[in-house]
Amino acid sequence: MREATFLILTALADEPRHGYGIIQEVALVSDGRVTLLPGTLYAALDRLVAQGLVELSHEQVVDGRLRRYYRLQADGRAELARQTERLRQLASAAESRLRVLRPNLA
Repeated sequence: MREATFLILTALADEPRHGYGIIQEVALVSDGRVTLLPGTLYAALDRLVAQGLVELSHEQVVDGRLRRYYRLQADGRAELARQTERLRQLASAAESRLRVLRPNLA
């Protein structure tokens, strides 16, 4: 799974968000390292909706503009959990190898 996709699912894990809210949450979660562009975000959301991982929660008109809110579906939560565990295992393997190279690293 691409990093941006993982971060989008992570941004939606706790509550539904609209596009700009997702962009802001991804920046927060990644400590500013990842900045999603709207085109990237909406292409990913379309793909995630088609895969059944995310769904449209509701729509709201704010200042004459339509905001679409997205939420994680059960399959999306399960996939996020799988990917989180996969990344945890990879990080653990990397840490083990680093300890062999530099025993003073914790």
